Amino acid sequence: MGVSVPVPSRLMTWKEGKERRIMADETQEAGGIDFPFPFTPYAIQKDFMAALYQVLEAGKIGIFESPTGTGKSLSLICGALSWLRDFEQKKRQEEERLLEAGAPTSSDGLAPALGLPSSCRGSPGTPEATGEPDWITQFVQKKEERDLVDRLKEEQVRRKKREERLQQIRHNAKLRFAAKRMRQEDEETERLLRLSSEMLAAGTEPEQVASGEEELVLAEYESDEEKGVPSGVDVDEDDLDEEHVMKIYYCSRTHSQLAQFVHEVQKSPFGQDTRLVSLGSRQNLCVNGDVRKLGSVQLINDRCVEMQRSKHERKSITEEEEPTRRRQRQEPRATCPFYSHERLQLLRDEVLAGVKDVEQLVALGKEARACPYYGGRFAIPAAQLVVLPYQMLLHAPTRQAAGIRLQGQVVVIDEAHNLIDTITNIHSMEVRGSQLCQAHSQLLQYTERYGKRLKAKNLMYIKQLLYLLEKFVAVLGGNIKQNPNTQTLSQAGTELKTINDFLFQSEIDNINLFKVRRYCEKSKISRKLLGFTERYGAVLVPSMEQPKLSGFQDFLQSLQPGATAAPATPAEVEEDRSPPPASPLMHVEGFLEALTTANQDGRVILSRQGSLSQSSLKFLLLNPAVHFTQVVKECRAVIIAGGTMQPVSDFREQLLVGAGVEAERVVEFSCGHVIPPDHILPLIICSGPSNQMLDFTYQKRGLPQMMDETGRILCNLCNVVPGGVVCFFPSYEYQQQVCAHWEKSGLLARLTIRKRIFQEPRKANRVEQVLLEYSRCIKHCGQARGTETGALLLSVVGGKMSEGINFSDNLGRCVVMVGMPYPNIMSPELQEKMAYLDQTLPRAPGQGRPGKALVENLCMKAVNQSIGRAIRHQKDFASIVLLDQRYASPAIQAKLPAWIRDRVEVKATFGPAFAALRKFHREKAGLS
Repeated sequence: MGVSVPVPSRLMTWKEGKERRIMADETQEAGGIDFPFPFTPYAIQKDFMAALYQVLEAGKIGIFESPTGTGKSLSLICGALSWLRDFEQKKRQEEERLLEAGAPTSSDGLAPALGLPSSCRGSPGTPEATGEPDWITQFVQKKEERDLVDRLKEEQVRRKKREERLQQIRHNAKLRFAAKRMRQEDEETERLLRLSSEMLAAGTEPEQVASGEEELVLAEYESDEEKGVPSGVDVDEDDLDEEHVMKIYYCSRTHSQLAQFVHEVQKSPFGQDTRLVSLGSRQNLCVNGDVRKLGSVQLINDRCVEMQRSKHERKSITEEEEPTRRRQRQEPRATCPFYSHERLQLLRDEVLAGVKDVEQLVALGKEARACPYYGGRFAIPAAQLVVLPYQMLLHAPTRQAAGIRLQGQVVVIDEAHNLIDTITNIHSMEVRGSQLCQAHSQLLQYTERYGKRLKAKNLMYIKQLLYLLEKFVAVLGGNIKQNPNTQTLSQAGTELKTINDFLFQSEIDNINLFKVRRYCEKSKISRKLLGFTERYGAVLVPSMEQPKLSGFQDFLQSLQPGATAAPATPAEVEEDRSPPPASPLMHVEGFLEALTTANQDGRVILSRQGSLSQSSLKFLLLNPAVHFTQVVKECRAVIIAGGTMQPVSDFREQLLVGAGVEAERVVEFSCGHVIPPDHILPLIICSGPSNQMLDFTYQKRGLPQMMDETGRILCNLCNVVPGGVVCFFPSYEYQQQVCAHWEKSGLLARLTIRKRIFQEPRKANRVEQVLLEYSRCIKHCGQARGTETGALLLSVVGGKMSEGINFSDNLGRCVVMVGMPYPNIMSPELQEKMAYLDQTLPRAPGQGRPGKALVENLCMKAVNQSIGRAIRHQKDFASIVLLDQRYASPAIQAKLPAWIRDRVEVKATFGPAFAALRKFHREKAGLS
């Protein structure tokens, strides 16, 4: 179904109006655009697509808010792909016009995008600034025009070949896979025979070095060497250098959200013709069982890289080098059987032939015996839509390693309400004292074994690394030569430093950290160290210079947290259950990279917690804009979208202004909800049934009368609200405190008369079970129609159930927010962030300090995410109850989502609020 939508003639920018926001009912007629849609769209979906289309066409930055349940994903798909369809059509028409007329000029600005030289755009009769005669200028211009036409012809030929290739793939997939399997069997047999011959030949030579040990020795390092190979993988990069077509990069937080988006694309009118590739981590895409069982993301990455290097090192061995390698009795290193250039090319074509999510891509890779990770990378240049997680787009080294090029492309960041936190967390780094000591010990052992075989440059940088590790431990108050678990620090507490102050205090300001970081990156020393400890951790005996050590393995084991009789903390117990960590030096490398950040953009936190093992050094990123700048500068357009984007001032001030984005380039769009106005009842209640003023500040929320009043309110609500009631508390600790008080006072027993009570678990692996039992209880109560009318779920703001989980229909007929979940104002990180914003952001007239606004915004973002769990579709209904008099402030209400803010009612006393709730749910009783 195609929908013709009038496009707004002009979107409102920051400088136009106080609210600087486009509401759904403010569109203007300016020519229709056909948006294919699987069904008749809502009016707000039409407005969303029209505004999105214009932002992409104008090359701007758009902040789009569309409440959950309004079909945001489908609007993004149909709006963005409609623009891409029209862009490609205009480009083809421009190419045809240039080929026919040979005229490079264009009024719509497409010609420069086709690669037209600047000299072709001027008037033929105008002399150039260089002073050349007119006939020379015209000759050069005509030559450039002819070259452009030739390039366009070549592009048409390439496009035609690509389309023919994709058509052939769709018709002959089964036949190709049958032939491919036969070739794979022949190749595998030949490989095994060759491997056996090499092993037999190697076994007849006298041994000079330990079998396989050569790969652990660092190669000669040249600091000014520029090989230009990203991530240290010598893959066949010819395919990665293929010209990138115009594409849309869509990213979201989790793989499940990405899979859901891909399924929406499959169901859309664009599902058959869109070249889509789903990207993911090696951990999610690897089909090599031996590699997958390593568990840790870093270990999987390292093993994959080593296997690719082994494969290409084998290719580079000449006939003259082969006898020498055999004399060394080097055991042939394993190569990945799923990395074959021919099979990867076939997998790439199959990926582009139809829309597939990550699971389907993995299944296809297993069937084709080709790596889905590299197959997806090879498909990026020709893809029209690339679906990937946040981290791959927002982290520049990962982006480069994956072959992602943003120049002139479109980026859509969905579920972007936590975008600032995501960027901050990606680029913040913490290293523990135990990791520092462990890395130092491993490097020492490595140097003792291979020191005589290392070149001077390697030894120099290893000594610098050892010095850095020693100073890092010293600045925490420890001794690198002693067991970190048994070292008790004389000082305890948290100290915060600027980057420069930390470097001076650590006495490492004379070391060029940029060169050390580059050495670690190019030499892959952490990977060598990882292989070294894996190989010799159980047998290597330390040198006589350290007689107190009983063995390499025992010493390294003693550095692990929990090795002593001291009881482990809950965090350490939880950490022990995670996959085995990678080389500790890798964590140190990340910390060194963070220290190269500009002094004003970050801080270093020294956390001294009793023992050296528990203490840590943490880098805190204060300015996330420095890592977002490249994205907004290179991309044609960027869309930041979410169901709850309010308050949007953080995005403007902390990300876009800091990234150098002009105010005129930023556009905001916000639409209402699809539900009728009478399907939602948002209430702000200022006092309880006993007229106790509701003030849940940190100082007062623990008072018995406050907890009693909260229980009485919930008892009244549970008497009139059918189905499920979801109640959010500011923290786990407060929730437990309240429940313990209710149990003593008898309020908990009163609540269980009408609702069975469930509590959100701390452990993530129990969330699904609790939700299942909660759902079954509500369903059973609805059928039994006894005194128990449903269930009450006690949840925590920012917990597992406040985001990403839908309480639609009877699962969430009422959402209650107890208090305002302000973050811990005493946190050193938050205090430093507030001080940074106060210093860097301008203070608008009549506005409070930017640091204070940050705290309010963090609180209200958490509130908005939680209360948005209830309404999930057009026929849904729910009441929203905010328990705290502070919500009555107009400044606080202004930060609620528009579809809630416009309907909210403030009740000074509990009686009118209870009457409104009872009336609302009685009227909606027939809709359940």
